[in-house]
Amino acid sequence: MKLIPYVFTLLFVFTSHLVFAQQEVSVTGVVMDNDVNQPLEYATIAFFSKVENRIVTGGITNLDGKFDIKVPKGTYDISIEYISYGTKKIPNKTINQNTDLGVMGIAIDAQSLGEVSIVAERTTVEIKLDKKIYNVGQDLTVRGGTVSDVLDNVPSVSVDVEGNVSLRGNENVTILINGKPSGLVGLNSTDALRQLPAESIERVEVITSPSARYDAEGTGGILNIILRRSKLQGFNGAITANAGYPTTAGVSGNINYRTGDFNFFNTTSYTYRESPGKSSTETQYFNNRFDTNGNLIEDRPDTFLNEKGESERQDKNFTTNVGVEWYINDSASLTTSLVYRNSDQENNSTNISREFDASNNFLSSSERFNPEVEDDKTIQYSVNFNKQFKDNSQHKLTFDFQYETNDENERSLISQDGATVERVQMLQNQNKVLLQADYVHPIGENSQFELGYRGNFNEMDTDYSLEFYEDNQFELDTDVSNNLIYRDYINAVYTQFGSKIGNKFSYLMGLRMEGSRVTIDQKTTNDLQKKDYVGLFPTLNLGYEINKDQSLQLGYNRRIRRPYSRFINPFPSRSSPTSVFQGNPDIDPSYSNKIDLGYLWNFSKFTLNSSIYYERATDVFSFISEPTGDFYIRDINYTINENDPTFGDVSAQHESVIPVIRRTPINLATNDRYGFEFTLSYRPSKKWNMNGNFNLYQSKTEGFYNDTDYGAENLSWFVRFNNKFTLPGGIDWQTRLFYMGPSEDAQNKRDGMFSTDFAFSKDVFDERASIAFNVSDVFNTRKRSMESFTPTFISASEYQWRQRSFNLSFTYRFNQQKKQQRSMERSNGGDDMDFEG
Repeated sequence: MKLIPYVFTLLFVFTSHLVFAQQEVSVTGVVMDNDVNQPLEYATIAFFSKVENRIVTGGITNLDGKFDIKVPKGTYDISIEYISYGTKKIPNKTINQNTDLGVMGIAIDAQSLGEVSIVAERTTVEIKLDKKIYNVGQDLTVRGGTVSDVLDNVPSVSVDVEGNVSLRGNENVTILINGKPSGLVGLNSTDALRQLPAESIERVEVITSPSARYDAEGTGGILNIILRRSKLQGFNGAITANAGYPTTAGVSGNINYRTGDFNFFNTTSYTYRESPGKSSTETQYFNNRFDTNGNLIEDRPDTFLNEKGESERQDKNFTTNVGVEWYINDSASLTTSLVYRNSDQENNSTNISREFDASNNFLSSSERFNPEVEDDKTIQYSVNFNKQFKDNSQHKLTFDFQYETNDENERSLISQDGATVERVQMLQNQNKVLLQADYVHPIGENSQFELGYRGNFNEMDTDYSLEFYEDNQFELDTDVSNNLIYRDYINAVYTQFGSKIGNKFSYLMGLRMEGSRVTIDQKTTNDLQKKDYVGLFPTLNLGYEINKDQSLQLGYNRRIRRPYSRFINPFPSRSSPTSVFQGNPDIDPSYSNKIDLGYLWNFSKFTLNSSIYYERATDVFSFISEPTGDFYIRDINYTINENDPTFGDVSAQHESVIPVIRRTPINLATNDRYGFEFTLSYRPSKKWNMNGNFNLYQSKTEGFYNDTDYGAENLSWFVRFNNKFTLPGGIDWQTRLFYMGPSEDAQNKRDGMFSTDFAFSKDVFDERASIAFNVSDVFNTRKRSMESFTPTFISASEYQWRQRSFNLSFTYRFNQQKKQQRSMERSNGGDDMDFEG
């Protein structure tokens, strides 16, 4: 592995000597819709050289359907394309001087079963047989934001205040970068998604019915994030700088340089972000003690604990993704890339707690200060080989190799009432290897066969230590401190076959087999456990075009959710003296079967995309809270003004006794989830576009644990509405409303949550640059309110991760059109045929 950096260096040095320049001329023209005589924005113009047997350059049209492309002198076959339209070709066009091709009209291809583009916002959402593709370029509310902000604006996806991503209300979502696991996500995907800039993303694929090509992990589905990469000849790119309040500043850029058979690309960003947050919790502890038969053995009065917390987080993050594509010949290419991410985080949190007795008399107070420092570093090397056979561009063979290493170190020195009491350290190191091979073979004009292999080999070493400060020195807590090495090796093979029958019906069916070996090596106790399991995962996706405006999709798939190292580690980790999280080494994987029926209807200026779905999961994971049997006991000595009526007349000495609560994952019997969602888009005019997304789902869990019924039934929903309007002066105005409905499970009840965002954008410098201003959470209402009910305590809490924020960004594009281009060649992780998964 140590040779890999040197290989990259030699490759870059070698290819840098192959750069050469060509004399270019300008080719202009206008692309129009034949039927309505309207200009087509984002139509693609490609120049193909028969001498070089490849596309040499290309571009897209602007808002008025116009294009102006620099082209090396020569003879070309020129093609003009637009999604769902027929292709116009100009063969053998010799270009030796500036050339105007004039007005060229193209018409809708009613027979096409390719990607269906939402008419109301052609560049925002595309529908394929098993996925929805969300293009980021149009969204003003995420300018200067992060990937987490982008995902929170994607139909079917929601992100809670702690950054946890859900798909249709299910948090078990697999997140990929360019179709593969990535170091850009890192050990903690929640934190990483908040650090990757929104401007680095080209599109997000929402895959609710994954085909056999994808890993079976993730019962909720897959989110595939495709990064920007241009394939135009020459030097092009964009740079964005942003600043905001609470203090935020950053700069990001994506650059491509293609010359001859080489394409160099780089995306780099640096961000600094401050995120003040706060929380409050009121807890009533039932202090009576019972024996195993439920008989009262000690009658103790209830106590009440009120806690208020404040956090000041600072994130400094540097990320770069650099690589080169080498077009070996007209049918083969080799892509190498390096990802480096370095993140420094500080979280200074203060928790003030006050304890009261059953008569609401003040007993004690304390202040706990936790200055946590976290250092994250990720390095990922990847190599991709792509071979296309000459008989058909879809006949191809690809190989992928990826090596990734992550280091995440957390340290804190905790003080209580001004005195040092604890030192906590968690050191994590993770190494991943990915091997993948895929073969695609078209059969005739309408069918395709595919098979492949993927191996994921992961090792995570977690070293956790807790030390108490006593007698002027730190003493290690051996009941909590531990070292766990977790390994999971997954080998998978798959095959799938897809075809179109006539012009109406298409299908894709596949089968994936995954063999897993999990090793739990608890170094602290010399306990070694191994688990092996093999699973079959069938998939089926069907599509039927009723007419040119209506279509149906039906999908079925089987998925798995595997417990990862934290879920398994039997040693508890403390979040506070009275709260611990403890893994369960006996927890098993959860399996689910899901069916999804979708309907798409384009009518006039409206587009309706809807679906109903049902999922049944067995051995589902559920998190329960229960007493450990231990108590947090503290002798309190203090002086109180007896004239203060708030606290009353209390003793100057008090023994604080609070039970310690453990939160742990368990396997319950079953979970049934069914729901309905729709996205409705309406474009009353060229300058006004609206769309809304609604998701309603019912979840029913059944199961017992330790003779306690943890079954729960919950009806929840969320709705999202976007309105975009172009004001006079070419100012774009976008507003987003979001409401997450209330939800509950066996022990928790969560209130609904509402938030509003808005943004303004203006193009400057002849559309080469843009200025955008946005406000996130305008009314400062994005808070999680929750009540918890257990046999030993009840609590009410409120948590706000980040307050209302303001952001101003400036983007400058060089040698690019205003909007992102629709790639003439598919990006990594994309799909080639419209029935392909």
